[in-house]
Amino acid sequence: MVQPKKEERKPTVDELLAKAKKPSQLASPLHRFYEGKLQVMPKCSITSPADFAIWYTPGVATPCKEIQANADKSFELTNRWNYVAVVTDGTRVLGLGNIGPEAALPVMEGKGLLFKYLGGVDGFPICLRTKDPDEIVRACELIEPSFGGINLEDIEKPKCFYVLEKARERLHIPVWHDDQQGTATVILAGLMNAFKIVGKKPNQSLITLVGAGSANVRTAYVLIRWGMKPGNIIMADTKGVIYPGREDIKKEDNPWKYELSQKTNAEGRRGDITEAFKGVDAVVAASKPGPGTIKKEWISMMAKNSIVFACANPIPEIWPWEAKEAGARIIATGRSDFPNQVNNSLGFPAIFRGVLDVRAKTVTDDMCIAAAQELAKFAEERGMHEEDILPRMEEWEVYPREAVACALKSIDQGVARIKPSKKELYDKAVAMIQNARESTRLLMKNGLIKQAPPEDKLLK
Repeated sequence: MVQPKKEERKPTVDELLAKAKKPSQLASPLHRFYEGKLQVMPKCSITSPADFAIWYTPGVATPCKEIQANADKSFELTNRWNYVAVVTDGTRVLGLGNIGPEAALPVMEGKGLLFKYLGGVDGFPICLRTKDPDEIVRACELIEPSFGGINLEDIEKPKCFYVLEKARERLHIPVWHDDQQGTATVILAGLMNAFKIVGKKPNQSLITLVGAGSANVRTAYVLIRWGMKPGNIIMADTKGVIYPGREDIKKEDNPWKYELSQKTNAEGRRGDITEAFKGVDAVVAASKPGPGTIKKEWISMMAKNSIVFACANPIPEIWPWEAKEAGARIIATGRSDFPNQVNNSLGFPAIFRGVLDVRAKTVTDDMCIAAAQELAKFAEERGMHEEDILPRMEEWEVYPREAVACALKSIDQGVARIKPSKKELYDKAVAMIQNARESTRLLMKNGLIKQAPPEDKLLK
């Protein structure tokens, strides 16, 4: 259902800029105040020290022996079924680049926070002091017995493709690269609804992907898997349009990008990035943070009723109001303080909730598509318009639905260790997510999570 957009006073450019800068200004003072964002809390009953005889020695030896006899019992007798490792080498953190494992830790902690609050998943930051792709894969193998899933994060290209591929081959738990699959999932959901609003059919439209890194390479594969004609996708990188035979794109250097260079761009466009904008219906940018990476005059070259997703963080490739002035009808960014946030937080918490609840052995692109379809369906059912094409993080009801969609797809594809009913999956997802949210609320209410000082004191 498409709702008419509500008219309201438009903020000035100065107001928008001030709003955009606020999160960065507050981030360091608040991180310093809380000394991090995660902690470990008990989930079992403790009434007296005598209980430790059950939870630890001597009683704990009994479940240990059960697991020794059958390793899969670790999913029943420990919290392994709900543990996810958030693994990075710190080489491609947000828009900051290769800042190292220690500097990546705030992002990985943030990922763990979103995992818990939005999906009820216990995510642990694992920042590795290695840049070697084989060592990263080996590290994932070594820690596999403790976890129900692996979330790869902020690993530079093309290494990230290799790490994901090899880890998925070698591990028997879901391995997911959020910068690839997570971004692709939410982009696909946004495009589904954006095309509905502008009245265009995706299969008859042209889509340009600006940037050929982890996000857009996987987005291209997911779009094709979803049913987009490969030839209707145009990719562009810093050197211009990607086309078959471009000499600098070699199979031995980046086989994934090379494969897409052979499949996409049926028109055979060549030249600089402006050629990728001419007459296209949608642009999805996952490239260099702006502003100014995408220029207004390029947007004006697009087809009527165009769609622009400027997903770079922390600053989108073009400010939304500039894209609007240039003629774009629907604009999305990766930021929560602008309309239409295309953000991985809509995907990974629920997708992992789903695959963990069936103890899946892997996570596939088809599961990403199932998640995207549920995200798009939720927004359409509750009503959407040009500045509201996706669910928002506060709409927590979407997460159980998305989790169930992924779990059922896992069962359908034969990679689930257990097969609960749809109702059992939904009830469990709701309970896990509500538990995480209510626990946080109670800790805040009782002062166990401190209230932060006012903004004016933090910024002194």
